[in-house]
Amino acid sequence: MGRIVVSENVSLDGVMEDPTGEEGSKHGGWFLQFLNGDSDAWAEFGLEQALAASALLVGRRSDEYFGSRWNTREGAWAEALNSLPKYVISSTLEQPVWVNSTVVTGDAVSEVSKLKEEVDGEIVCLASRQLARTLLEHDLVDEVRLLVYPAVLGAGKRLFGETSDKTSLRRLESRPVGDGLAYLRYEVVRAA
Repeated sequence: MGRIVVSENVSLDGVMEDPTGEEGSKHGGWFLQFLNGDSDAWAEFGLEQALAASALLVGRRSDEYFGSRWNTREGAWAEALNSLPKYVISSTLEQPVWVNSTVVTGDAVSEVSKLKEEVDGEIVCLASRQLARTLLEHDLVDEVRLLVYPAVLGAGKRLFGETSDKTSLRRLESRPVGDGLAYLRYEVVRAA
């Protein structure tokens, strides 16, 4: 049985919107602005995460973003990401951009529940805020991993928003990545 892992880059106040500045939001571009000299440590961390995954789970916009950037890259990290099976949750996409991707249509909750039964290992949800929120709301997430950037943006779309109930988490790991980033890893605690 698979485990759903939500893995996101966020600001200290939980913003994940427009990290590269390409969407034109007020505080866009924070990813590179606050990465500072930690790009090598960030890349090592990314490779580590990719090698541990069994599959990736993304939404349509993340498929387009990552596919257009990673399909032609070379190196260990690109090979690890591109070789993973990817599941793109979308009601409108017909042809995915990222290599080794399958479009999954229908109700996201029931389709991801099926994936958890079919895929062994970690199914990592990347950079897909709306999908991550849906999975959290429907108790499908087993683990949350946050790479926290040293910035308070004050505005922007956040990973966590209003939910119908609270979610209890237990810290599994916390460590620095480079000199400025913090990696936080939590498992979702379910009532016995």
